[in-house]
Amino acid sequence: MWQELIVALIVIAALAQACRKFLPATLRQRMVYALSKKGFDQDKLAKLFKVQSDCGSGCGSCGSCDTTPAPIDTAEDSGTKRRVIMLNVQR
Repeated sequence: MWQELIVALIVIAALAQACRKFLPATLRQRMVYALSKKGFDQDKLAKLFKVQSDCGSGCGSCGSCDTTPAPIDTAEDSGTKRRVIMLNVQR
């Protein structure tokens, strides 16, 4: 019986690690949100799943709205000309 319990704990830990590493961030955020509604601590779950606890709630504290777009580098500004290699595919 103890062996089965230990194996079950190892499988649960491996599943949590796989979810933490391989699931997309939006799905992990949804999982944190759903588990926090069930009574779990949202901050601890956010640290466990490597997401910010308030992302997606619209509060603005996650910083996703603060990002500035990268500047567009034009060929005239940089002084170099860009080349385009045309490929002719023959089938």
